[in-house]
Amino acid sequence: MKSYTGFLIVYLGVISLAFVAGFVHSPMVVVNSWFIRQRARAMTVVSAAVPVGGALISPLLAFGVNSMGWRWAALLSGCVFLIVCVPLSLGVRRSPESMGLLPDGDPPWDGSGDPASKKTNIADNRTDNDSTAAQAMRTIVFWLLVISMMTRVAAYSTVTVHFVPLMVWKGLSHEESAFLLGAFAFINMVAHFVIGWIADKVNKPMLMSACHLICAVAVLPLIRGASLWQLWLFTTVFTFLDASFPVVWATVGDFYGRRYFATIRGMMSFFYMWGSFAGPVFAGAVYDRTESYEAVIWGLFAVLSIATFLNILLIKPWSQRMVVLRGEAVSGVH
Repeated sequence: MKSYTGFLIVYLGVISLAFVAGFVHSPMVVVNSWFIRQRARAMTVVSAAVPVGGALISPLLAFGVNSMGWRWAALLSGCVFLIVCVPLSLGVRRSPESMGLLPDGDPPWDGSGDPASKKTNIADNRTDNDSTAAQAMRTIVFWLLVISMMTRVAAYSTVTVHFVPLMVWKGLSHEESAFLLGAFAFINMVAHFVIGWIADKVNKPMLMSACHLICAVAVLPLIRGASLWQLWLFTTVFTFLDASFPVVWATVGDFYGRRYFATIRGMMSFFYMWGSFAGPVFAGAVYDRTESYEAVIWGLFAVLSIATFLNILLIKPWSQRMVVLRGEAVSGVH
């Protein structure tokens, strides 16, 4: 590219679109189609693959840039991607039923009864409770999830974008702040697996409420405290916010099923992603005017408290929905 306009066309019009479609949305849609009981754990593994891949591949890219320049390193990485990743993606199937299998690795027909009848009944039980995007948007659950996600991404984006300046404001050097940011990324990866393993065993909205509440409380010591142990505590605990996000999508799958999950996820993303834009910009404007992050921290506490309350409202509807999926008649889920 020889111009800034050309760069924007390629980066925003091609690379960003492909990234969102191929690396953000599609994997979660596939996971939601292949798993039901172990949905949260599977989504967590897929989500954790992003930091794991970054940790493994970034050093190789850095070596390539230093040894051959960024242009050749970019070309080589693109070729490797085409050779390795495209064939792997062609092996992915839309659903287990398309291969004569069942979600969660459940064994197919065991030989008793009529195979065709058995398979049809299972398929019917898996799809009867699916909601279309239009049906989902007419439920209060949809908007509770959207608003809670909006507040969550606003808080998380604010912290990640301003992490180093925030730590410098608390008295750390830039080098110490960068090290703490690296620790944040590593702990975040570990937290993904821990929370994902727990999520399939408990009430998911209750777990999300606990994660948001813990993160809300964790930001308060930053207002006055500056001890190193307080900064480490905040760094460790705040990873729960990002690690619990796959649980949010697993909850969406629990509420609305598998068939229209991609459309529902896309509609939710259209609304909640505004939080990731507004949060860091607002925090930067506040700091530029006050030279302090105190008001920003109180804002983080407020939005995380709101998210906690909204997730608490989902606890009972989720429990009712799970009863419905087990075949018992319960009204008032939506």
